[in-house]
Amino acid sequence: MADNIWVFDGESVSYFSLPHATRMTVVRFEDNSLWLHSPIKMTDALLRELSSLGEVKYLIAPNELHHLYLQDWQKQVPRAMLMGTEKVVRKRHDLEFNGELSADFLPPWSSDIAYLLFTGAPAMEEAVFFHRPSRTLIVTDLIEGSISVANEPSKSWLAKFAGVVGLDAGTILDWRLSFTFHKEEARSHIEQMITWHPETIIMAHAHKVDHHAERFLERSFSWLHPHVAE
Repeated sequence: MADNIWVFDGESVSYFSLPHATRMTVVRFEDNSLWLHSPIKMTDALLRELSSLGEVKYLIAPNELHHLYLQDWQKQVPRAMLMGTEKVVRKRHDLEFNGELSADFLPPWSSDIAYLLFTGAPAMEEAVFFHRPSRTLIVTDLIEGSISVANEPSKSWLAKFAGVVGLDAGTILDWRLSFTFHKEEARSHIEQMITWHPETIIMAHAHKVDHHAERFLERSFSWLHPHVAE
C-alpha cells in the first residue's frame, strides 16, 4: 500500500456460523511508533515483521466484535496503549484500557488519522478512522463485502439474508435495521466521511477498494440516501 500503512490478513473466524476474514491495519507515525487497528491473531512471524517496521504503541478495538486477540497483544506489548469503544471496555473487563473511543475522544494521533464514532444504531457503534497521508478510510463491520460460502451451500441462504454475498454489499441487514429511528444521525456521519474524500477503503471483511472509493462509500449507504443510484 502507500507509505507508512500496511494490511495484514489473519485466519478466518466464525460469526453466526459464517466465516469472516480477519484483517489488521497498521500505521506508522513519524516517531516510528505503530498504530494497530483490530489486531489479528499473534504469530512469531507477524511480531518479527512488525518489529522491522517500528514499535507498537497503540492497540485499537474499533467495536465490540473486534477484541478476540487483545489479551495476547497486551501481554506481548504491555507498554502499548489499548483503546476501545464503550461496549468493548464493558465486555472485556479483564483487560486494562488506556482510553475509551467516545464521541468526544481527542486522539493523540489526529495529525495523521482523523477519527469518528459512528453512532445511531442500538445494535453497535464503531470507531471509524481516516489515514490522512494515504487518504485511506479504515472500517471494520460498518461496511462488509462478500463472504464465500461456495463449499457450504446450506449456509448460502444465511449469507444472502444478511446481505454479505455481493462485492458491494455494504452494511449488513441487522445493522441497517437498527438505524430505523436514527437515520439522520447516520447520514451526518456518512456526510462527514465523504468530506474526507477517501481514495482507498480498507474493510475488515472484504476486498480493499482503491478505485472510485467515494462512489463506493455513497453506494454502500444508499439505504440512507435514496437519491444515490444503486
